Parts: sequence; structure tokens; C-alpha cells
Amino acid sequence: MNGRPAVLLDRDGTLTEPRHYPSSPAELVLQPGIGAPLRGLRELGVALVVVTNQSGLARGLFTPQDLDAMHRHLRSRLRALGVRLDGIYHCPHHPDGTVPELAVRCRCRKPGPGLLLRAAEDLHLDLARSWMVGDFASDVGAGRRAGCRTALVGPAPDSPAPDLRAPTTARALELIAGAFGGTP
Repeated sequence: MNGRPAVLLDRDGTLTEPRHYPSSPAELVLQPGIGAPLRGLRELGVALVVVTNQSGLARGLFTPQDLDAMHRHLRSRLRALGVRLDGIYHCPHHPDGTVPELAVRCRCRKPGPGLLLRAAEDLHLDLARSWMVGDFASDVGAGRRAGCRTALVGPAPDSPAPDLRAPTTARALELIAGAFGGTP
């Protein structure tokens, strides 16, 4: 596919600090040190896209309006750092959910590739030149299934093995910028 490369980022625990089912904007706190590497990637022409499982919707823990408010807050916090996202894609499903229309098995829930494939189609991304960054094996699995290189952040087990492993999101983004030809 001809298109631009992207860094596809998991939200909870990767772009933001880990929280158990965050349901309000105040619970989305950006990981330390991510502003400069995200800006550097944008300067290299790399799209920045959030791809996130949000089973809290299927579990009835928050509403679509709550999620919209969280994502507006996230965009605002990133804008304050000089960073613009190209898109945010979420999967609202979980087979064990309590909201009947969302309690399904789907193709978009990571480790399935659906969110990444939809982002690639909508934003004209070249997944073969892109990276999926996350803190769980499901993020690595989604990236692999979509044809991306993968980066695993933090202490999560590395099965399936990622292409890159880093202790923090900021460090992973620096290394990815280096792979794109920027200064790590």
C-alpha cells in the first residue's frame, strides 16, 4: 500500500499511565517525557494514531459520551505539548460485556488487527512501514497481524516477541524515530 508510515499507540499504559478502566478525563495522565519524541516523529512525517481496546463500554463502566470526553481531554493534553494526533480508534466490544450489543467477539479487539486496518484505510497508512507500540502481548499481536513492526513497553511478557523492547514509552518512541532516520 502506498501511504505514509505511522506509529500506532495503545492508550492505557502506553500513551497514558496505567489505570484500571479509566472512566473520566482526569484519569488520563500522559506518560512522562513523550512530548518531544512524538513531536520528532511528526516532524519526520509519521502519522500518530491511537488504537485502544475499551471494553469498559461493553462492561457498562462508562458511556460513549464519557469516552468522547476522555479523548477530547487526551487531544488537548497532547496539543499542549505541541502534538497532534491523526486519529483515535477504539474497540468497544468484549464477549463478557453486560451491554448486549457490545458483548460480542469482533475483529477490531486487539490482538485482532481490525483497528489498525481501519486506521490504515481511513488515513492512507502504509502498515509495512509503521510501528505498533503497546504494553501488552495483545498490542504486539495486533501489530504483527496487521504487518507492522512492534515495540513493547515496560515489563510485559514478550510473547509474541516484539521487534523492539523499551523500558518506557518515551524511549521506545526515540528508538523508533531513529529507525525512521531521526535523532534517537
